[in-house]
Amino acid sequence: MKRNVISTLFVGSLLLSSIYGNAQKATLEVDASKTITKIQPTMFGLFFEDINFAADGGLYAEMIKNRSFEFEKPLMGWEQPKSNRSSMNKESGMALPINIAANNTNFCRVEINNDKGYALINEGFRGMGVKKDAKYNLSLKAANPNGAIKKIIFQLIDKDQKVLGETSIVPKSTDWTNYTAQFTATQTEAKAKLKITFEGTGTIDLDMISLFPEDTWKNRKNGLRKDLVQLLYDVKPGFLRFPGGCIVEGRTLSDRYQWKKSVGNVEDRKTMMNRWNVEFNHKLTPDYFQSFGLGFFEYFQLSEDIGAEPLPILSCGMACQYNTGELAAMNELDPYVQDALDLIEFANGAVTTTWGKIRSDMGHPKPFNLKYIGVGNEQWGTDYIERYKVFEKAIKAKYPNIIIVSGSGPSPDGEHFDYAMKELKELNAELVDEHYYRSPQWFRENAGRYDNYDRKGPKIFAGEYAAQSVSGANPNNRNNWECAFSEAAFMTGLERNAEVVHLTSYAPLMAHEDAWQWTPDMIWFNNLQSYGSANYYVQQLFSTNKGTDLLTITQDGKALIGQNNLYASAVKDVNSKEIIVKLVNTAETASEVSIDLKGAKLGSKGSMITLVSTNLQDENTFAEPKKITPKQSEYKVTKGKQQLNLPAYSVTVLKLKTI
Repeated sequence: MKRNVISTLFVGSLLLSSIYGNAQKATLEVDASKTITKIQPTMFGLFFEDINFAADGGLYAEMIKNRSFEFEKPLMGWEQPKSNRSSMNKESGMALPINIAANNTNFCRVEINNDKGYALINEGFRGMGVKKDAKYNLSLKAANPNGAIKKIIFQLIDKDQKVLGETSIVPKSTDWTNYTAQFTATQTEAKAKLKITFEGTGTIDLDMISLFPEDTWKNRKNGLRKDLVQLLYDVKPGFLRFPGGCIVEGRTLSDRYQWKKSVGNVEDRKTMMNRWNVEFNHKLTPDYFQSFGLGFFEYFQLSEDIGAEPLPILSCGMACQYNTGELAAMNELDPYVQDALDLIEFANGAVTTTWGKIRSDMGHPKPFNLKYIGVGNEQWGTDYIERYKVFEKAIKAKYPNIIIVSGSGPSPDGEHFDYAMKELKELNAELVDEHYYRSPQWFRENAGRYDNYDRKGPKIFAGEYAAQSVSGANPNNRNNWECAFSEAAFMTGLERNAEVVHLTSYAPLMAHEDAWQWTPDMIWFNNLQSYGSANYYVQQLFSTNKGTDLLTITQDGKALIGQNNLYASAVKDVNSKEIIVKLVNTAETASEVSIDLKGAKLGSKGSMITLVSTNLQDENTFAEPKKITPKQSEYKVTKGKQQLNLPAYSVTVLKLKTI
């Protein structure tokens, strides 16, 4: 087995040498006098899915795991180091005057019998990241039926039980009551835990024990993790696709994502097992659940915050075909279709409508101005097309201006893809979602994928793509430099075909260092830090330099799709008055390029941004988060042709001011 692996790697190295070996000089021509097409504002965006602990334990800044005791094992995430003094109870059958939501029926009853050593400890999401001098806001529900417990003490502790911050509450009421308190951390610790102890003897009931950093994105109470949202904001994305991904489908229809269960009061949202918790044997995470604290309202709000068009994807009545493939019968599709119609009302409806009022009551009276909606994730076959037709008819009848995203299946070729594209073209589908998880070589070789695509056919949404350094769903995939610049080469082809390619996004977006299921991923984080991969910076370069108008860039009259290992695209930006040329050199040697720019007068100065690394296997890490990052320099414009020396294995963006 080992011998086979070695021989495969050797063949791969021979292939790379043949690809990268003979870089030559090239003269490119850019015609700035003619706009081929307008670049869509949505050209480069983001795709978010709750995989790799991206929501709970990640973007959603809650630090308590299983805060409402609603996991499949109600005390999962909670330790009782001294003795078993707590029990789980449900609302039904209890004599207490409790007021717990129908979707949050468990609570924890703690009995203290003169045991001052008893504690409940929450382990957080692979620990809790706390920073010295930062404040953390605690909240909980408690009922003290006999008034026996005089105080509840909360401490942040490290692995040696050292206290890193302390606060307390006095549970005065016999009824369920909300309590709040605040910590200030005394030191920085990535793996802190929350310890709860009690003063008094008797029984107390606890629920919705929650801890958030005070410093969240836009300082929203119980909001999103600031550093992660900042990384999203810095991409300047044109859209945000959510909530998935296979999360949308569910392993069965009963555990599909149902958006209506993710809105309203947070404590009323039903906790569910995350479908990725036992999907991959290489990374079983049975403690992976969804609290839906990050729900559809928060997704729409996040889209608005980062200047992105919201693009929700909904179940079409088909469970994941890699799992059960369970189908809702055609005569049972009405609830699924109604969910889509109600979502549009939730996003865009007046405050006088049923769902518009719910949005308004949550704090957003103004519509979210939803323009897109997706039907299914990556379903395939006749069952999908049959169901898509039903959704398309109903949505267009009520909301004719909504753009519907359809799917072409999980692969960019093959029987399922060919069938879907044929059917969707005949249906005059507006926007077809294509997914590509292939080798770096595939991305380089397919930079011309859309060059001969029917301009009158459906528009394309490259909804999920990432070069796989080993193979799809392989835990050994890396966010290495070869993958990143190969994606850049492919992206020049997406940009050159902006007539038909309207949206593109890398996937997956985020991964927790200690709790991932899938690699590679665009952004990596742990409980304290986060960084963008080399792939992230490729995405950022293209998104922040997308321009407004597509121009031609050719060599000997032909588009650059790998001749002499060069790839290129060109745009102009009418707002900044710039010509922007993107160049990718995938060779192992530098390349001398001359650019003959016609149809525009240039100023004396421009700028050049370069993303480069000499080693194909280089990648950003927590130790070296900026190892591969863009470097900007001034570029002095010359008379006649512009001369550039493109380093080996590089992505370059040349920005020339026009006058």
